Amino acid sequence: MVAGYFTEWGVYQRGFRVKNLAVSGAAGRLTHLLYAFGKVDGGRCAVGDAFAAYQKPVAAADSVDGVADTASTPLRGNLGQLWKLKGAHPGLKILWSFGGWTGSAGFTEAAKDPAAFARSCHALLNDPRWAGLFDGIDVDWEYPNSCGLQCDRSGREALPRLLRALRTAFGTGLLVTAAVPGDVRKLESTDYSAAATQADWLSAMTYDYFGAADTDRHSTAPHSPLTTYPGITRAGATTEATVSQLLGQGVPAAKLLFGIGFYGRGWTGVRGAGPGATATGPAPGTYQKGMEDYRVLAGRCPPTGTVGGTAYARCGAQWWSYDTPGTIRGKVAYARSRSLGGVFAWELSGDTPGGALVAALAG
Repeated sequence: MVAGYFTEWGVYQRGFRVKNLAVSGAAGRLTHLLYAFGKVDGGRCAVGDAFAAYQKPVAAADSVDGVADTASTPLRGNLGQLWKLKGAHPGLKILWSFGGWTGSAGFTEAAKDPAAFARSCHALLNDPRWAGLFDGIDVDWEYPNSCGLQCDRSGREALPRLLRALRTAFGTGLLVTAAVPGDVRKLESTDYSAAATQADWLSAMTYDYFGAADTDRHSTAPHSPLTTYPGITRAGATTEATVSQLLGQGVPAAKLLFGIGFYGRGWTGVRGAGPGATATGPAPGTYQKGMEDYRVLAGRCPPTGTVGGTAYARCGAQWWSYDTPGTIRGKVAYARSRSLGGVFAWELSGDTPGGALVAALAG
């Protein structure tokens, strides 16, 4: 299984459109595409950005089939383009993902009435304007019974109950999936084995182990190591540790995917070539400090070494860590060695125009 997230907001500043997935060849290599993100508002599923989702007219040059949206086009925006993509790639399964880092607060309310939440999601995915487009739903709750941008105390069974309600509402014909923490410290807060019994798969977010928090901005470290390495500053901050813990908790290997970031985390004012060097703070990024797309870094700051199964790059005073086609192939080989369900990408706009990273994911 090869899955990837397409972000709703990518059509704005990034200029990354559904058509890019067709042009790069990614649509023909992915098995599943997750559209991120819908909202959880008042404990119910809702459209995230209506304009981007189904109102924004798409010009002919930006359209999957070269046909522009008009005033009479019944479904415009990203969802209209996803229909066209699905028509060209009928084997591609599309899921609507809800929540995300900034959109997870509503899950606490949803957990109080899982059945009502599930009914609202079923109604939204079956809205007559796009009924039949989506093959399932993805829950990206960051994080159940733990802390992300905000803290939740819904209990260890909150996520399993939510997924059980979704399974009841959607039946077995549609997919029900969930993103789960990469941080092993958060995995004890929820019964992920019980969650897995209700889900088609769980997607472990095995990136941003380092580099995303203010507390680790002054010492370089690879943000998504596959394995441990000498000098790692936090035990268990690896893909291998996350996978092993979830399997040890009883999540079936065939129902477990892990994630690969299509971006790098970086520092500036760096005083050393390898991980663990001191830095003065996050490196500048196009959209966010300390973060840059692979497609930019591959040319601007190419790899100078590897550690823990991922790459790093020193260029002047900056130090970046990110995955390359070569390190991705190593991670895919690891997934196969553990008989996992597959891998997924967060998120697809960071790839090269020719889809080099997705090609590596697909092996």
